[in-house]
Amino acid sequence: MGFLSGTSLIPVPNKGFYGWRIVVFASIALALTGPGQTYGVSVFVDPMIEDLGISRTQMTTAYLIGTLVGALALPWIGQAIDRFGVRRTMAIIGALFGGLLIGMSLVSNIVGLTAGFIGIRMMGQGALNLTATTAVALWFTRRRGLAMGIVTAAGGVGMTLVPLLGERLIADFGWRSAWMIEGLVVWAIVLPIAILGIRNRPSDVGQHVDGDAATDAPPAEVWGVTRKEALRSSFFWLVTAAVATISTITTAVVFHQIDLLGSRGLTPTEAAANFLPQTVATLIATLGIGALADRVSPRIVLITSMGMMAGGLLLATAVRPGLLAIAFGMLIGAAGGAMRVVEATELPRYFGTLHIGAIRGVVTSVGIAGAAVGPVLFSLGHDLTGNYTAVLLASVVVPVIVAIGALIVRLPRHDTPDTHGEAHLVNEA
Repeated sequence: MGFLSGTSLIPVPNKGFYGWRIVVFASIALALTGPGQTYGVSVFVDPMIEDLGISRTQMTTAYLIGTLVGALALPWIGQAIDRFGVRRTMAIIGALFGGLLIGMSLVSNIVGLTAGFIGIRMMGQGALNLTATTAVALWFTRRRGLAMGIVTAAGGVGMTLVPLLGERLIADFGWRSAWMIEGLVVWAIVLPIAILGIRNRPSDVGQHVDGDAATDAPPAEVWGVTRKEALRSSFFWLVTAAVATISTITTAVVFHQIDLLGSRGLTPTEAAANFLPQTVATLIATLGIGALADRVSPRIVLITSMGMMAGGLLLATAVRPGLLAIAFGMLIGAAGGAMRVVEATELPRYFGTLHIGAIRGVVTSVGIAGAAVGPVLFSLGHDLTGNYTAVLLASVVVPVIVAIGALIVRLPRHDTPDTHGEAHLVNEA
């Protein structure tokens, strides 16, 4: 009954707020989405193309289809989180994700490859990511930004290590064994975290959100508006547009970075090394914006993120080896880090947590779809003009429009939640 009901299977110490342990567990789970992320998959591309006898176009098309189709399931996965709890959902996702990674070791043709990409993109980049970050949202209110910043930063560092592990495994054992080992690692770590570590809500262990002492006030974690109501809010679509903008452009830039920076005079080694300042800036922005998000209006944070993205794109049109290249990488990385925190903190802040899985599932789905089409759009722009300048300049318009939207879109307000925690949006101010 403990696992089915979401209550503890093992005693929970009375000392200390268990939410900080959730932060640690969620960070590890987020890091283990790496095998389903573009970074993690990238090291398998060339050896699989050679061994399977397929073209690079077939490979990228399979990846595009896998990403798009995988994104479609996320709204329903979000609903599952709300209905069955983070703990049970994460355990099921971990089991499926590990199995799908092992299944990638058995791929023999383009059909199997496409099916495999659908599975690992859905379960890894999408579902496990969504579940890990939602777990944190349910344990914090006042310090949600700080907690989410820590999770995103720590998880991001872990994700950057996955390609290094994958490349080493491929070199030592081959790509089929590498997929299998990654699947076994996911099983060995995510399943124990979900079953033994994760608790759905503070009330499951007799605690309160943010570690507050018991009061007569209704618990802050039990209210929320429905997904249907959230979708009627202009603020929801502002955040969704911002997430899609960052996801689309960042993925496109990262995917083409070696060629993009190579065309500006950087060697392949220098272009690859530019991922380092991007990572550093992502960590700094994630932690800094995470702490700031608890104290300031989301308008400021959204505009900051969009401004950094627009600046990075403009700089990319004139980048040169040296400080300009470093500045470009840092702006792109910081914009992405800031936006991840905004989405994960502001949606629970304004729409509550009762239905947050379903609400965030839609946003995550749109973001992943953007990640799928971004590289294709940049490729088309390059093919039409012979360089990346035109598509970079055209892309600047998008974050500028979103930033303007952040200035004029009204912030949601809700009425008093009823005894079941249901609330309704009454106006936007």
